[in-house]
Amino acid sequence: MERISIFDMFKIGVGPSSSHTLGPWRAALQWIETLKNDNIFENIHSMTVYLYGSLSKTGVGHGTDIAVLLGLSGEDPVKMDTSLISEKIAKIKDNNLLKVNNELSISFDYQKNIVFLEEHLPFHANALRFRAELKSGLLKEAIYYSIGGGFVVQDEAFTQAQSTIELPYPCDVPEHLLEHCTKNNFSISEMVWENELSWRDSTMIQTELLNIWRVMQECIYKGCHTSGILPGGLKVNRRANPIYKKLLEDNYNNYNDLGEWIELIKSQRPTFDGMLKWISCFAFAVNEENAAFGRVVTAPTNGAAGVIPTVLMYYLCLSGQKVTNKEVIKFLCVAGEIGTFFKKGATISAAMGGCQAEIGVSSAMAAAALCECTGGTPEQALMAAEIAMEHHLGLTCDPVGGLVQIPCIERNSMGAIKAITAARIALDSDPSLAKVSLDKVIKTMWETAQDMNHKYKETAEGGLANHVSVNLVEC
Repeated sequence: MERISIFDMFKIGVGPSSSHTLGPWRAALQWIETLKNDNIFENIHSMTVYLYGSLSKTGVGHGTDIAVLLGLSGEDPVKMDTSLISEKIAKIKDNNLLKVNNELSISFDYQKNIVFLEEHLPFHANALRFRAELKSGLLKEAIYYSIGGGFVVQDEAFTQAQSTIELPYPCDVPEHLLEHCTKNNFSISEMVWENELSWRDSTMIQTELLNIWRVMQECIYKGCHTSGILPGGLKVNRRANPIYKKLLEDNYNNYNDLGEWIELIKSQRPTFDGMLKWISCFAFAVNEENAAFGRVVTAPTNGAAGVIPTVLMYYLCLSGQKVTNKEVIKFLCVAGEIGTFFKKGATISAAMGGCQAEIGVSSAMAAAALCECTGGTPEQALMAAEIAMEHHLGLTCDPVGGLVQIPCIERNSMGAIKAITAARIALDSDPSLAKVSLDKVIKTMWETAQDMNHKYKETAEGGLANHVSVNLVEC
């Protein structure tokens, strides 16, 4: 099977969707690179983008059209100032002009040059075709598939190519992980670290993981300090800000920066009710930022971006345990590795598997990570992941109005709570007595995904999306 780094599971990008925003954005960047490599970039006369299947049905709500335009403009989703997105898109639409890769200006009519087609291409539900007409009249085109979590592959002939990287401890299924850990007396995070050294040196691994955690914390902080109504037309009020103000009462502005804010939260001694409110507050903060085209970390997707940061914040601030950067790194190593099993054995795309593939997977990742970091064995950590996913099986993806807001924001809170509960259950259990393994639950999840009706797979054609009346207006 392919070799997947934990840095493939955690990507810094822009909301609201890894498959519908970050993936198409990256596909557009790859398309530009292809045109340059073929030495035809300067000869482009016009360009058209065709969106298929789920990218068409919920593309506007998920910002697929915006992502494509930003990618074609050469913007970097990791570094772009997200506050400039609306301005840049308005300029393209108003002037009917696209500056490709910020170099070449071509005529571009948004209404005509981005085409939404409801037909599905056979390889994956999230497909987009780029077509460039050259000054000579010749056409150049390519098809890309956004397969979830910001991963992009090209054309239907693609089969997942095995990485040329040879890992010292390759894991295709969870059973392999247990074999390596038992034989070498490893924790999961120790085994993952050894594998990651095949891609990066230890300094780079540590630096990049802590940078991912920094972006997660900044997202929570920004979400907790921003009020108002989310874009898209559903008129959903942000809730993280008023919740956190009530939780901190008179101390809600008694700090100067993120670091002081976290120390203030650590000083709290919340009741059980207060703990639940903090968990919801953290999750809402991330996914409200995600819904507002803010900077988030796919973990493993944007729609589920709030679960892992929330559980990690719970561990850091509210668990009563001493947590240093070392523990944060362990947490992310374990979480990332668990995510790879679902990507290899099932899917992390809601368009292929419903929301069980997003919230369910992120909850399983967080549960295993919290379990190891609070003293669990590898067997208990895998048990925690299994418990978390077991109670997300069959979860549908039915975004109201095609927006990653209802019920997506609240589901991140629920996924985080289930992850914490699953970790606690596993820590108090004997895994040798368990009747269901993580391997089996991953297989079950994939079978469930294949049986699930397409209308529950990010099409906004079923479930809540079909029963909640909305009158969307662009905003």
